[in-house]
Amino acid sequence: MADKHPFLSDAWFDAAEKLISEHGAAAPPHASVVMNLEVEGDGRTIQFHMGARDGATMFGKGHTEAADVTLSTDMDTARAVFLDGNPQAGMQAFMAGKVRVQGDMTKLMMAQAFGGGGNSGLTEALQSITE
Repeated sequence: MADKHPFLSDAWFDAAEKLISEHGAAAPPHASVVMNLEVEGDGRTIQFHMGARDGATMFGKGHTEAADVTLSTDMDTARAVFLDGNPQAGMQAFMAGKVRVQGDMTKLMMAQAFGGGGNSGLTEALQSITE
């Protein structure tokens, strides 16, 4: 059984990057948006990036200059959308003002319309390492 780590902790990022490598970092051809994220929780702001470009997954701590958009939200919303895979939670949070967007909103909306094309094995593995 995998060790569990608090969501978005340094140990979680290390384990998540390893899982992405193990499960393959290929992204669907239609996936072409990179997001910088700022997540507030536990009295701190966590910055990371995720997305896909040119068929490859991009993920890691800190922001990247390659980002199309920056999203700011709270820990519960980030967990529901990015870990639990609940896009409705993201839309509801956006409508309630819990998600702030800076950058190319059109690209973000197109990516959501196409769906993530996700890797269910990776999603399950990420869930298994998260407290």
